[in-house]
Amino acid sequence: MGERFTVHNDAARTLLAVKSLSEKEGQFCGGLAFRAAPLSDKQANWLRILLDRHGLPALAEGGEHD
Repeated sequence: MGERFTVHNDAARTLLAVKSLSEKEGQFCGGLAFRAAPLSDKQANWLRILLDRHGLPALAEGGEHD
């Protein structure tokens, strides 16, 4: 696995390129891709789950998601 994502926008944009992404996952990631506001704990958690599910690097602890 590569280097961890430090910004949620980058993680979301990378997930959008995954071919096995479901429609619901894509809608969630599309919303996060250009979101300027901080993520809620629930959003950050789901983003971490999706990154793991699709074999991508994790969101760094203390990254720009709070």
